[in-house]
Amino acid sequence: QVQLVESGGGLVPPGGSLELSCAASGSIFGIATMAWYRQVPDEQRELVAQIASAGVTTYADSVRGRFTISTNKAKSAVHLQMNNPKAGDAADYYCDAEGSYDAGTWFSRWGQGVQVTVSS
Repeated sequence: QVQLVESGGGLVPPGGSLELSCAASGSIFGIATMAWYRQVPDEQRELVAQIASAGVTTYADSVRGRFTISTNKAKSAVHLQMNNPKAGDAADYYCDAEGSYDAGTWFSRWGQGVQVTVSS
């Protein structure tokens, strides 16, 4: 029911900035939490940043102070502002939406992913 489309990926130099965006459509009324994950080959998918109701946010220790997650009140869009990226930030980034329409029907939806490359 929920569809997620990411945009904004690409090449960014170290010390630069890049903003990832994720647009949600469909049955978005049940979304409780949105997040950004990232993954590189041969490694597990890693939580980068998460935002829940009332704007409560959590960040991975490796990005805290450099990345900022934000969303609108309806949770129809979520963004990840990446400042001062490091080489270790290069990965495929995925938008995630989680929530429930009825008790006992928790769901998780993923976007298709966007590639972020950090290079001079």
